[in-house]
Amino acid sequence: MGKRMDAFYASVEQRDNPSYRGKPLVVGGSPNQRGVVAAASYEARKFGIHSAMPSVTAIAKCPGLIFVRPRFDVYREISAAIHAIFKRYSDLLEGVALDEAYLDVTENKQNIIYASTIARHIKTAIFQETQLTATAGVSINKFLAKMASGQNKPNGLTVILPEDAIAFVEQLPIEKFHGIGEVTAAKMHSLGIHTGADLKTRWLTELRC
Repeated sequence: MGKRMDAFYASVEQRDNPSYRGKPLVVGGSPNQRGVVAAASYEARKFGIHSAMPSVTAIAKCPGLIFVRPRFDVYREISAAIHAIFKRYSDLLEGVALDEAYLDVTENKQNIIYASTIARHIKTAIFQETQLTATAGVSINKFLAKMASGQNKPNGLTVILPEDAIAFVEQLPIEKFHGIGEVTAAKMHSLGIHTGADLKTRWLTELRC
């Protein structure tokens, strides 16, 4: 199971300051200081703003953009509270970042049969205890769980059953694959590889640089 907090840093700032809610906001350095976007609210993302974007580019896309300096001590505290929720169900936990983790719930502390039920319980607990939303992906391995967690953000839950795994990967756009960035995606597009099904037809020797 993969769990991602939704626009974590930005959502924390909107939670703690009501005047930021519903407005395009980024957490990061000021454009005047050659800053970089660390996180963007969903309102800011509508303007094409994303993490790692130079702040000067972000403000050009949205002149009314709100910039907030990061409060990593607060984010770490909330992340620890969320991990404590995870551990109510399983100690087989792999943290990826402050806002993301994988859980193996094959055998879990609550003896719940379905991983999707655990995901719903965790999502509810996170919202009740932090007033933040999370998106979950449930599947048979980390790669598929990661891909599932990116399907229905924010506040979503996607389950990829074992019998659906191959079909899911085949229809997935290559740029959506975990680990494939813009440069690699462009290279694959130039080779006629646009989906997992296209990738499946290629020999490893064709793909080696």
